[in-house]
Amino acid sequence: MDISIVSLIATLIVAATPILLAATGELIVEKSGVLNLGVEGMMIMGAICGFIAAVSTGSPLLGFCIAALSGALLSLLFAILTQYLLANQVASGLALTLFGLGLAALLGHSYSGIKPPSTPKIEWFGLSDIPVIGPIIFNHDLMVYFSLFLVFVVWIFLRFTRVGLILRAVGENHDAAHALGYKVIRIRVLAIMFGGACAGLGGAYLSLIRVPQWTEGMTAGAGWIALAIVVFASWKPWRLILGAYLFGGVTILQLNLQANGFDIPVSYLSMAPYLVTIVVLVIMSADRTRASINAPASLGKIFHASS
Repeated sequence: MDISIVSLIATLIVAATPILLAATGELIVEKSGVLNLGVEGMMIMGAICGFIAAVSTGSPLLGFCIAALSGALLSLLFAILTQYLLANQVASGLALTLFGLGLAALLGHSYSGIKPPSTPKIEWFGLSDIPVIGPIIFNHDLMVYFSLFLVFVVWIFLRFTRVGLILRAVGENHDAAHALGYKVIRIRVLAIMFGGACAGLGGAYLSLIRVPQWTEGMTAGAGWIALAIVVFASWKPWRLILGAYLFGGVTILQLNLQANGFDIPVSYLSMAPYLVTIVVLVIMSADRTRASINAPASLGKIFHASS
């Protein structure tokens, strides 16, 4: 068995980054009282749109910007359906996922086998050469640090700002928030678009950095894992990091076990990350009171302004 612990930890951070980005965006969406099951579709659209932009311009940064924009635009469609046309959120989210997967396959048909421009890692004044700590902490690309910074910003936003308080109020009781004069639909639309942009960034990270190529269906359930991690985190920002890194660790571990020739069926190893996620969610759901204590009270409920 030849598995470097340092290399394993550094790689799991990379594997967790797209999940963490998508989950952070979905946390804001659910805090506003909206359940968006279209995260997978927004991620795959971000993956292909970011890939096309990066290949066409030679700029990975522009690719990430286009990916965020594409995710936000696709989520806007979901917002229109659920907030203005009052469509069912679950059905609309599932339709969004199917639509995104199909459209991404169509757009990416001629991009298979093409390598995107490489995304450089940040140079921390030689700190990456420090044994053990260097490769784990100081040897990553910008998006890894951005994902952690985003969690910090979301925590500050929700806990210490007036706008964050209003967002949480809308998610807890949209009728009361409306009675106080807050624009519930406008707030939810902005939250949905933010979640879509984050999902798009997560998808672009997959196609530009994690697996630097375009492959149809390359998100492979990452959007569903992000949704599950929000529940696992009990709708608390800092717990998202734990959930995302847990999933990333299991994913990388099963790849290393395969590479080292362990006599375990590949199908068992491939399903390990998803199995672990399901087990964690079952444990979290065992005590329904504890699992739902932080869930927004208006989550998934349709808001219809009477005036």
